[in-house]
Amino acid sequence: MSRLSASVILILLGLSFSFSQENQVKWTKSSKSLGNGEYELTFAGIPNEHWHMYGVNDKGKAFEIVFDDEKLVKVIGKISQSPQPKKYFDDLMGFDREEFAGAATFKVKVKYSGKEDKKITGYIDYQTCVDEEHGGICQFEKEDFSFEFSSPKIEINEIKHEENSEIVVEDSSQNIAVLIDSTEEDSAELTVSQAELDEDIEIETDTDISKESLWMIFWIAFGAGLIAIVTPCVLPMIPMTVSFFMKGSENKAKGRRQAVLFGIFIIIIFVILGTAVAFAFGEQFSNWLSTHWLPNILFFLIFMFFAAAFFGMFELTMPAWLINKSDKHADKGGFMGVFFMAFTLVLVSFSCTAPIVGSILVFSAQGEFLIPIVGMAGFGLAFALPFTLFALFPRWLNNMPKSGGWLNSVKVVLGFVELALALKFLSMPDLTYHWGLLNRDIYLALWIAIFSLMGIYLIGKIKFKHDDDLKYIPVPRLILAIFTFGFVIYMIPGMFGAPLKLLAGWIPPEKTHSFDLRSIMRETVKNSGKGDIMYDGLCEKPKYDEHLEIPHGLQGYFDLNQALECSKNTNKPIFVDFTGLACNNCRLMEENVWNREGILEMLRDEYIIVSLYVDDRTKLDEADWTPADVSKDGRVKKTIGDKYSDYQARVYGENSQPKYYILDHTGKKVIDESVGYSTEENFRNFLKKGIKVYKKKNKAKAEEKKE
Repeated sequence: MSRLSASVILILLGLSFSFSQENQVKWTKSSKSLGNGEYELTFAGIPNEHWHMYGVNDKGKAFEIVFDDEKLVKVIGKISQSPQPKKYFDDLMGFDREEFAGAATFKVKVKYSGKEDKKITGYIDYQTCVDEEHGGICQFEKEDFSFEFSSPKIEINEIKHEENSEIVVEDSSQNIAVLIDSTEEDSAELTVSQAELDEDIEIETDTDISKESLWMIFWIAFGAGLIAIVTPCVLPMIPMTVSFFMKGSENKAKGRRQAVLFGIFIIIIFVILGTAVAFAFGEQFSNWLSTHWLPNILFFLIFMFFAAAFFGMFELTMPAWLINKSDKHADKGGFMGVFFMAFTLVLVSFSCTAPIVGSILVFSAQGEFLIPIVGMAGFGLAFALPFTLFALFPRWLNNMPKSGGWLNSVKVVLGFVELALALKFLSMPDLTYHWGLLNRDIYLALWIAIFSLMGIYLIGKIKFKHDDDLKYIPVPRLILAIFTFGFVIYMIPGMFGAPLKLLAGWIPPEKTHSFDLRSIMRETVKNSGKGDIMYDGLCEKPKYDEHLEIPHGLQGYFDLNQALECSKNTNKPIFVDFTGLACNNCRLMEENVWNREGILEMLRDEYIIVSLYVDDRTKLDEADWTPADVSKDGRVKKTIGDKYSDYQARVYGENSQPKYYILDHTGKKVIDESVGYSTEENFRNFLKKGIKVYKKKNKAKAEEKKE
């Protein structure tokens, strides 16, 4: 048979097949405005299983974009395509071809010259073929499109879609086409499987966990507020303030009302402070604040400054003019007078409360928008509580502890705590930039020294500037000293590689330890007889494993492409772990949940693990950058952390860690649920459900192939 006749027969077969079959490629269309009447149109397509598409430069004219009104729409430049297709010479057709193995994305820039109706319509004309072992048939297909530009600005990478349609977000920096939702058939199948699974596997939503986190922040701040009360600047103010309300009013009822109002104003002042921090350092800055060297070095210096103030090196004071001005407004009485009296109290107590309030705000500023507001509400409530209660029940004043040297001891103990916390902020950039200045053993050595000195101070062997002579050790002080020395003894085994689960997230990870016996043993087991590292359960050597790791000796990847490819080869689902080197909750999950019985085995045997670090500052090769036209903020992503932080926000619409998803080898979610900082039971159910749904889908596909 001649080459020409073979081509004619193939084309005729394709045409007849196309009239009788539905389209084999699912398309998602999106657009964005470039200004001056120019637009970028994006067409992302995913062919059905065993089918493939052809590229723009294919000599067979296998992909074209046709506009209905070519007079109003002018194409600027050439159509771009990604990933790069496979190029080969087709002996049967007699010309060069470009073929995609799977999903493909095409982009074209156009200029619209219409003045009234900003609407671009047309269709995609393309060819798709099925593998020879599944019929070897080709068909020509068309996909209509319509873009309306009612708004001059369209969100970058925004993808319009119909309900139950397949959504693709294409990342040209990784040549990844990730499925976010499922097709109508897959949605139906998933609904059935979920209905069957929900009877015995339930997964909490992250909303519940977030609420628990907010409550935890509230109670921690509330405890800090109670501590602030027993400082030299605040405790003596309680009887003075209460006496003012009781004596300076016409009757006791009025005084009590004013005292309650006084407490409410204190809470409001602190909440306003928290709200200001929330607006200044919103959630969008959390990753930068947590990992960049500049803010963390600044926070480190601030905490060292606070510690020095608590130790008595100097006094923190507000400007006298500000206090005097507020005090004058307080003397006027009435509603505003009570407010300014509360404001004056906050200013006068600044030298003792500033380090505590500053510490809460520094930590909370690195989280969600609500955290600093909730934190200051908790602190303000605890701070205002004694003033209100003692005003309502003045007889309680007789039972108040007397002022004395013990108040300064409270400040000094807080100074030791501030000193220890300062190291945490120095540790964060040290981890993300891989400076190697504050490894785990050095960090622990400093903490052991700090808390040992704190214990020695508590038993009266060290004296600071404003301390009284300690004639005997009070029982509360002795108990605190016992717990302090117990904490020091607990940390000592960590110098030799002990895991120290109670401190997970607060100290650097085990990989940074200079002499970790457990890691040495794991490396010895992984070494083959020839001295090569064996990566059990993996398909190839992971990228970036020189300085990144997965805990508990688990093997996995740090590059999504590698995980997708290995999942395809091993037929295992992918456990996606969005994590960070400076993520406290990530370490807590790994140390307290991942290693539980059953969970560790599932992660090791049933999944391909990929840990995507959102804060690592390692520079990528230029070929692995995320280009500006793909990233969410329109900036090139040149580091591992920037790349995957942008990827998580762009694809999943989230920017919190830890965050876990389960995907298949195409990047499609196996189950709709995702979990973050979670309980052991919830995390185990999440993994079980992922395995169960994945196997069920594979079984259904196998049965479909047999039919």
